[in-house]
Amino acid sequence: MAAILDLIMVVLRIATFIIIIQAVLSWLVGFNVLSIQNPTVRSIWGGLQRITEPVYRPIRNILPPMGGLDLTPMVVLLIIFFLERVIARYGYGVVPF
Repeated sequence: MAAILDLIMVVLRIATFIIIIQAVLSWLVGFNVLSIQNPTVRSIWGGLQRITEPVYRPIRNILPPMGGLDLTPMVVLLIIFFLERVIARYGYGVVPF
């Protein structure tokens, strides 16, 4: 059972890093620090979009439109942090900080 929980925790941690990288990259593209015209940036951007969009889509359907502000990554990160705490508390019996 602990091995399965460890695997879930690793997947959640990887998802956290992917979401943070995607958010930072979107800021860099939005402020014209990086250009989507660059093939390397475009391929990285497309790959991250394909990974994160299936997770973001159901939450975007629930959240009301906020103009140009997208809070979806923050909501997904909060859900991931909550799941990590629940697994640590009830799966391992450890009280997280």
